[in-house]
Amino acid sequence: MHLEKLSLLNFKNYTDLELELSPRINCFVGNNGEGKTNLFDSIYYLSFCKSYFNPVDTMNIRHGEEFFMIQGTFSKNGDAENILCSLKKNQGKKFKRNEKEYQKLSEHIGLIPLVMVSPADSSLILEGSEERRKYLNGVISQYDKDYLLNLIKYNKILLQRNQLLKDFASRRYFEPDSLEVWDEQLVYLGRQIFEKREAFIQQLLPIFQYYYDFISEEHEKVELNYDSQLINNDFATAIKESWEKDRVIQHTSVGVHKDDLKFHLSGYPIKKQGSQGQQKTFLLALKMAQYDFLKEVNRVKPLILLDDVFDKLDKNRVTQVIKLVSKDNFGQIFITDTNEQHLADILARIPVEHRVFKVKDGGLTILENGD
Repeated sequence: MHLEKLSLLNFKNYTDLELELSPRINCFVGNNGEGKTNLFDSIYYLSFCKSYFNPVDTMNIRHGEEFFMIQGTFSKNGDAENILCSLKKNQGKKFKRNEKEYQKLSEHIGLIPLVMVSPADSSLILEGSEERRKYLNGVISQYDKDYLLNLIKYNKILLQRNQLLKDFASRRYFEPDSLEVWDEQLVYLGRQIFEKREAFIQQLLPIFQYYYDFISEEHEKVELNYDSQLINNDFATAIKESWEKDRVIQHTSVGVHKDDLKFHLSGYPIKKQGSQGQQKTFLLALKMAQYDFLKEVNRVKPLILLDDVFDKLDKNRVTQVIKLVSKDNFGQIFITDTNEQHLADILARIPVEHRVFKVKDGGLTILENGD
């Protein structure tokens, strides 16, 4: 699968852009702030129906305009897929596949499998557990529709249960039967979500370990562990036992909404122990493993977007990454870099079809169109 054409209208710093792409490697070079990452975000929109960076859709409309539009033409298993996203201020977001509008955006998730690697991924290591749960949900939802639907239902029920706990406190009453109604639904959905997450991590672990060992040339020992209250506890029992605590704090303290991933380097949290290069290697190995996993379950090669991926990596690790992306198991690849010569040196070591674009002030020019 690959993206053949991309059109942008009033998206972030792009006024009007038409772009034809290579089916293998597309590189975008330019100074920071010129629009390289914005371009990647538009491609991400076409896969996930939202921005990778900004959860407020209207903030992605070009300043002074009233709407934005993103359109992409993909080739998937020999068939054309035309995807269009549009948003007008004070109106809902619209998504169309081959001119037919989706009734629910969740119906689109998974059609265009994609893996994004960005400096913003450092939040997976540096920020709280919510970021790592978002990562889990984003990956699993790309190949499992039931998981996505169960997650949406779980979050709605969680809100209802938390509101009920607040009502108990404000009105100074307690109805066990009302709480049990929400608990039963939360437990049913939570168990299914937990099982899917646990199975995903078990399958991802050996692939992740392979990629980290390859990029680091086996110089470090890393660990990736799934942490959940449900691993050693029955959810139904645990949530019943949490009633008194939940009534005091007025929200639900037990469930898969508390899950986390633990990242370790040489037995210590990588957040504290790892250098910037080691942390970036960890995240890159995680995303490469995600790529392999999605490729296997979807039977199609996802798009992979490598935004400023070579920064903070030493020469040896850059060489190892280049070896990886030049292999046939990767499909269409997008790369950004601020250094034109650096990018040229990298491409000289990847003997595959590629295009290089210069990005400046929201405009693009082709620098190279080679094999």
